[in-house]
Amino acid sequence: MIRFAAIARRALLMAGVAGLGVLVGAVAVFLLLSGPASPLQLWHTVSLDEEFTAERAAEVRTFEDYRQLEDRLFAELDEKVYAETGTGPEYALVRYSRGSAADPGRHDPRWNRSFELPADAPRGGVLLLHGMSDSPYTFRTMGQELNRRGYWVLGLRMPGHGTVPAGLKTLTLEDMTAAVRLGVAHLASRIGPDPRTGQPAVHIMGYSTGAPLALDYALDAFAGLAAPKPASLVLVSPAIGLSPAAALAGPLTRLARLPGLESLAWTQVQPEYDPYKYNSFTANAGAQVHRLTRSVAGRIATGARTGPIAGFPPTLVFLSTVDATVSAAAVVDHLLEHLAPEGHELVLFDLNRQSVSSTVMIADPGPLTARLMAGPSLPFALTLVANESAQSARVISLRKPARSQEPAAEPLDLAWPTGVLSLSHVALPFPPDDPLYGQGPPANADVVFLGQIAVQGERGLLLVPSDQLLRLRHNPFFAYLARRAVEWMENSGHHDPGAVQH
Repeated sequence: MIRFAAIARRALLMAGVAGLGVLVGAVAVFLLLSGPASPLQLWHTVSLDEEFTAERAAEVRTFEDYRQLEDRLFAELDEKVYAETGTGPEYALVRYSRGSAADPGRHDPRWNRSFELPADAPRGGVLLLHGMSDSPYTFRTMGQELNRRGYWVLGLRMPGHGTVPAGLKTLTLEDMTAAVRLGVAHLASRIGPDPRTGQPAVHIMGYSTGAPLALDYALDAFAGLAAPKPASLVLVSPAIGLSPAAALAGPLTRLARLPGLESLAWTQVQPEYDPYKYNSFTANAGAQVHRLTRSVAGRIATGARTGPIAGFPPTLVFLSTVDATVSAAAVVDHLLEHLAPEGHELVLFDLNRQSVSSTVMIADPGPLTARLMAGPSLPFALTLVANESAQSARVISLRKPARSQEPAAEPLDLAWPTGVLSLSHVALPFPPDDPLYGQGPPANADVVFLGQIAVQGERGLLLVPSDQLLRLRHNPFFAYLARRAVEWMENSGHHDPGAVQH
């Protein structure tokens, strides 16, 4: 969405107070004339028939059905795409070239598919929901850690994902919500009732778009429209609010159906070299995320009209104070502020405010930190992971319980890596030793590594935007995030999870 957002911002400045129709037309003409950044390839145009949709929910009733359909889907992907794509040195970084450095088929397990990690006498189940354009690989490490702690884990592949970017042209919100319900039902059938509540203890952990999908299901369960009610929610970089430019995605999707305007279906077209994430993005995907976030925010606001929402599943949120993809402030304004003070918590990763870094950053790039730390008492607990001082790269946690203004400090034995100014939207779920996005390349140099791409030359030479190469892809504080997430699930139902010691 990077290219689309930049164009939309310029169009907003040019349009002034013009109506939305005029603005959409201006953006459409601009995109049509400029054309996609890269030419469309087979994986941008192919149609895969064996994908799950909400309309198929009557025939795909169980997770086993879903897996069998998924097997047929990936066989179709091999036949329609991989069999038609060349091989050789010129395809070394092409995801859809069999045997290339970027080919996900070189890795086992196949992390583009749904994965299940069973447990003997499970203490609960955890449904892992990845973000838009991502894959179950997002929660590879987190899923393995939860399974080691005794949880039955299901990493669910969302429809339209893990195959080809063209899948995002037809994906709908209804497809995703139907898949989520199927995943919850499967876990509930595997773990049995929790003795404390009589209900299956199914926790949901969602990243980016996966977070509002988790909230959407929780709201349905809260209203008696779905069962079981989640035992807890853990939301990572949640897409609760988007840029106003996201509202243009729906109109652009409709315009793309007109003859000659097909290119408007794509807001970003880039080479596909990431084995587990699409680099290209469709207007339809943006429109579905916009639908989802508006719906969730609206339902929460409606539920809070007569007062804070009580009895909502214990919710833990991990967020970077600066996030170029979603609105960090919306997590507070559209979610946490509306929940009754019953143990919910926000863990906020601050900027690296070491004095040597502040000289190269824009003024006050993370205003949410100051607002929450200096503002009035909050109905949720707040933990800020921040520098211990302006002269140190070491970090501490500053925790304010709900309805308190006095933070308590605790050392974390962690520090900002040299040269890292902040976390990013895409960094939080991945540990520093991740073989694809981590701090350093793995021992196997034959596979692609995207954690730190150090290339230099003249500007304008690369098809990939330079700011994408600068974006941090792993979380140096992942061990803290994983520990807090596991503690949250372990303590949900026993006592106030907000009181867990760090």
